[in-house]
Amino acid sequence: MPLPVRRGPGAPSTGFPERRATAPGETAGAPWSATTRVTAKGDVTIGGVSLTEIAHRFGTPGYVIDEADVRLRCRAYRAALPGAEIAYAAKAFLCRAMADWMRAEGMSIDVCSGGELAVARSVGFPARRIIMHGNAKTPAELRRAVDEGVGRIVVDNVAEINRLAALVPIDRRQKVLVRVTPDIEAGAHPKIRTAGEGQKFGLSILSGAAGDAVARVLHQPRLELAGLHCHLGSQIDDVEPYERAARVLVGEMARIRDAHRVILPELDLGGGHGIAYLPGAGGLDLKRFANAVVTAITERAAGFGLPVPRLIVEPGRAIAGTAGTTLYRVVAVKRGGSRTFVAVDGGMSDNPRPALYGARYTVRLAGRVSREGPRSFTVVGHHCETGDTIAEDVPLPADLRPGDLIALAATGAYHHSMASTYNLMGRPPVVAVRDGRARLLVRREMEQDLMRRDVGL
Repeated sequence: MPLPVRRGPGAPSTGFPERRATAPGETAGAPWSATTRVTAKGDVTIGGVSLTEIAHRFGTPGYVIDEADVRLRCRAYRAALPGAEIAYAAKAFLCRAMADWMRAEGMSIDVCSGGELAVARSVGFPARRIIMHGNAKTPAELRRAVDEGVGRIVVDNVAEINRLAALVPIDRRQKVLVRVTPDIEAGAHPKIRTAGEGQKFGLSILSGAAGDAVARVLHQPRLELAGLHCHLGSQIDDVEPYERAARVLVGEMARIRDAHRVILPELDLGGGHGIAYLPGAGGLDLKRFANAVVTAITERAAGFGLPVPRLIVEPGRAIAGTAGTTLYRVVAVKRGGSRTFVAVDGGMSDNPRPALYGARYTVRLAGRVSREGPRSFTVVGHHCETGDTIAEDVPLPADLRPGDLIALAATGAYHHSMASTYNLMGRPPVVAVRDGRARLLVRREMEQDLMRRDVGL
């Protein structure tokens, strides 16, 4: 589905999710960002900017964010779901520029901490378009959310209902969503499945906890129950779990109407939409998702005699993931047993996902043409951990050598946001590219930054 975007060097030409280069010599496609191109000299450009130039200007390791790709995906969601509210899940990646892009693209934002809320508000993001999440929101976070006037606060436990109501001024009502657990297992890894029974998120429909929370909210005059919320998990590429969840939640809304004579206007299905990390791999098909979910909600609501609730979805990875590329410099190449290791100047401090979830990535050489054929390499970081592996058994040129620049695709989500200072390594910078220009969004964390927090002497 073609979407209007501002044209410029390297601008995307087709819609979400599949985009492939068409001009001679351009070989980049999924999982690379929309404007990624490979030149005849072996350089890689994103947004019309050479990755070699970016590495020279800003150093490595470093995150590169394709602004055009981010905006294209926002527009694709809004086009596919014109009647829905699209709330970007800030936990995937957030900085002030990203929040500003979301504001400009007409998106809402969901935040799950006081820090994320502060960043969104620092650029004037409208409070009414912010959804506040969290399974253990602190009193300070709740107070900040109420004071800022956020659009909705997601109730995740019974204890915070009274706590929240006490914070709302007497002349106001705070809209809330109750997060329910529909007992649906979905997600690429057990650690990122969030809607089954027996995990920390939400309130169980089966046990009656969700119904109890709804009754408690309805008895609070300063709270307004706007709807129900659920989140199934992450990196889901199948439409069917969302369709099931939609039917379960509409059924629960019908039960609430019958029990309390209240019709809830909103249904939030969360996010977790998967993307491709490897060539040929599929992510969630946005068009199929939109058609299936809207149909399920409409049919189910009609069956219960309910008005169709307004749908809210919360994509995070599906907005930011493919837009990101991480650059590393090769430090060493050595053989160890049956494997050949490529050690780079970053690792699990800037990308913990392989260690956490066994995540796999696409890697390529950038900056020169190799005349050698491919060989299987394992790309590892320089941290003092055996599990510090970035990409296992990936094809790279056989003559790969120290000093080479390599690029890792689809690193826009849960990389910068989950980065640490393990081994006292400073976190990498974030560089945005668009229309042939590169600009620094988040500077590199230096040794002075690390020591500035150390007040022990």
